[in-house]
This record gives sequence, structure tokens and C-alpha cells, in this order.
Amino acid sequence: MGKGDKKSRKGKIIMGSYGKKRPRGFQAKAVVPEATDTGKAAVKKKGKETA
Repeated sequence: MGKGDKKSRKGKIIMGSYGKKRPRGFQAKAVVPEATDTGKAAVKKKGKETA
């Protein structure tokens, strides 16, 4: 496994190709904050108001 091997990382760098061993870029996963609504806030969002 070296410079001439198409399946190795080093071989892909030499040949200038990409694949499973050498991905093009890093994509971060989107972080979704957890819902921290209380009872009153949830009611206001739904459009139901209490007098």
C-alpha cells in the first residue's frame, strides 16, 4: 500500500482523486438546542390566552 495504490489515502493524494478514504471536506452536524418551554410559554405560542 503506497503511492500507486488507488484504494489508500496516500495513493489518492498522489492521483488527485477522492473517495471514502479521502473525503473532500468536513461537514459539521447542526446542533439543535433542546426545547425549554414551560407551560405558560407553550400556551402563548399556540395562540390560546388565559384571562
